[in-house]
This record gives sequence, structure tokens and C-alpha cells, in this order.
Amino acid sequence: MTIKKSLLALSASALLATTLSARDQVKIVGSSTVYPFSSAVAEELGATTKYPTPVVESTGSGGGAKLFCSGVGLDTPDITNASRRMKAKEFKMCEQNGVTNITEAVIGYDGIAFAQAKSNAPFDVTLEQLALAVAKEVPSKDGKSLIANPYKKWSDIDASLPNREIIVYGPPKSSGTRDAFEELVMQKVFKKMPVYTDLYKADNKANKKYKKYSVVRTDGVYVESGENDNLIVQKLDKNKAAFGVFGFSFLMENDDKVSGATINGVKPTPDTISSSAYPVSRSLFFYIKNDHEKEVPAIKDYVNLFMSENMIGPDGILGEIGLIALPDAQREAIRASVTKRAKLTLEDLNKKH
Repeated sequence: MTIKKSLLALSASALLATTLSARDQVKIVGSSTVYPFSSAVAEELGATTKYPTPVVESTGSGGGAKLFCSGVGLDTPDITNASRRMKAKEFKMCEQNGVTNITEAVIGYDGIAFAQAKSNAPFDVTLEQLALAVAKEVPSKDGKSLIANPYKKWSDIDASLPNREIIVYGPPKSSGTRDAFEELVMQKVFKKMPVYTDLYKADNKANKKYKKYSVVRTDGVYVESGENDNLIVQKLDKNKAAFGVFGFSFLMENDDKVSGATINGVKPTPDTISSSAYPVSRSLFFYIKNDHEKEVPAIKDYVNLFMSENMIGPDGILGEIGLIALPDAQREAIRASVTKRAKLTLEDLNKKH
């Protein structure tokens, strides 16, 4: 009798532990750019289903990946948002910690805005001028060597630019927007400059470094401003000389306070971003930890809602707050891949998206 009671007690304890390990609330981390879209879907899920509103934290793409890849326990996030594709080193970190069943979802396009206070005169800058403004090292006058960036005013870079202090409020290193800015602005410009690519030809390691030069200056001109893009908007309102770097959705949301500079003569708009005419455009992502779905059933409903036409379609809710829809065929293909929970591989990440 005592043995039976003990067995019953153990069974009850195991059942209780199982019940406690499962949860109804989805946990989401990651990109500050994807945050408003993810939050909108979370609120809709909470309002229209039996599940509580998911918890969404803005930790930056890099910070989100670290949390997501830290393990498979239910104390880790179910989903991480990213404003650039997962990096190979992040995927390997996931694998090392047992997170081996991941599905990638692409939700749409976004442009990186280079914005200023709306009260300022319109500002046009080339991609090259923008890269030179924020780089730690720039070409010397004879173009034969790299020197510490001496530019303090835009007119120092080019006499056609305003005699205005260079001050840029931007995202930190943990941000996917920072990664995308470095790739789409700095690396794109500097890979065409021999002073960066050829100067260290004798040293393969250094040459590789300069082929992908994207070292941001640290002399106070570029000011890291955290993962909250709304804070950058507030700073631009106070410092009229400054520019801010953030996602297009924040430009759209705050168009009464800030305006986007034209880059290479192109304004950031939904049309120019989706067509890639605007030179600083990128895709937005989220990643699902599939091993959590059994214990967190709300994940399936959240993902289905996020990937629905009602959210990411051309006339979807998320378009009203700045998400730019993918072309129909691409959207359908990605939705099908997410629905069947296609398993992400390292080879996938090495392909151009």
C-alpha cells in the first residue's frame, strides 16, 4: 500500500512538473526594427485567441540570437526577430547548445533611414559621402594610405555639402540595423576603393579585413544610442544638427518630427525600398525554435497569424506601420516553407537571400 502511494505521489509530481514546464505565453526577443511588427501581431493574438499576449522584448538582433541560441529549455525564447539574416556563427552557437531545429521566416522589406529633424532643409548625400562620414579611417589626400578620419563637418567631405557638424546617432554593435548599415553602406562603398582592398595585399589576413572594411569611428561623431529607436527620434528633435540611423517604420511613425535624407538622390518610400532603388534596403526575419512548439502551443497560432495576408500582405495591417510587402510569389513560397517548418541549415545561410 505504501509503495502504491509512493508511486501515485511520484506520478502526480511528474504530472505537475510537466504542467509547470509547459506554458501558454510565447516569449520573443530580438530586433528593435522588427519589434513594432512583432508587437502588433502579439497584441492581435492576445485579443483574438484564448492565448495571452506574447512577451516581446527589444534586445537587438545580436542580443536576441544569443538568448535564442542559449539552449532548448523553456526558460529560453521561442522566437527571435532579426533585421538581417542569422549569421553563420550564431547558427553554430545554436547547434553547440542543442538548438538544432530552427525555421526561418521572412516577413517583408525595410529600408534604413538616414533621418534628421523635420524643421531642417532637405539633405541629399551619396552612399560614398555617408560611408566617409562614419568610417574610422579614410583615404589620405593622395589616396595611397588610410588615415584617422579628420572630417568634422559635412563640407569637409565635399564642398557641395552643408557647413554642418557631422553627428550621427545610430544603433550599437548588437543591432541588426548596424550590421545592415555596415554592409549596405560601408562595405559596398569601400570594396570599390583600392586603398582599402589593395593596401595590405602582402598580408592575406589584413587584406581580407580591408576587403570588408566597416569600422565605425569612435571619436564621438557616431554616437551609439541603444536598441530603442524612439530614443534616437527624440534626440533628433533636440539636436537639429544631428542625423539618426533607424528602420523605415520609425521614420513613417514619426513623420511629423523627422524626415529622411535622400541617398544617391532617392527618397526612402515603400516603392523605392521594395524595388531596391533606395540603396539601403534589406529583408526582415524571425526564427522559430521548433522544439518548443509541443510545450508552447501558442507558437503555431502566433506564427500563422504573423505570416497571414492580413498581416504581411500588400494591404495587411503591418503595412500601416511601415512593413513593405514581399512580391506575391516570394511571399507564398516563404509562407509554405514556414508552414511545413522547413529546417534551416548552414548551407541556407550561405546562399544570397
